[in-house]
Amino acid sequence: LPMRTYSQGMSARLRFSIAASKKHDILIIDEALAVGDRQFRMKAEEKIRQMRQEAGTVFLVSHNMKSIEDTCNRVIWLEKGELLMDGEPKAVCDAFIAAMDKGDTE
Repeated sequence: LPMRTYSQGMSARLRFSIAASKKHDILIIDEALAVGDRQFRMKAEEKIRQMRQEAGTVFLVSHNMKSIEDTCNRVIWLEKGELLMDGEPKAVCDAFIAAMDKGDTE
């Protein structure tokens, strides 16, 4: 079947599976966990943790704080190309949420 016939979630699962099936020194995952059901997200998060151990470097771009805290060992908060914070996942996620709640970020 042509990919254009796949749902957004199915396309995301397929792209993630293809990327995850190969060995990488560095892997960039951009919002891959934003679509898909809970079961897919849980499997994908586990695979990301495994790839992080094997590859050493996985960049996960996400707005899902739980996924970030569950899969990352370091978080970098960038806004408009500027580094705002770099550190432990919980600390950076908490600071980001606090800034969002105060309206200090876009």
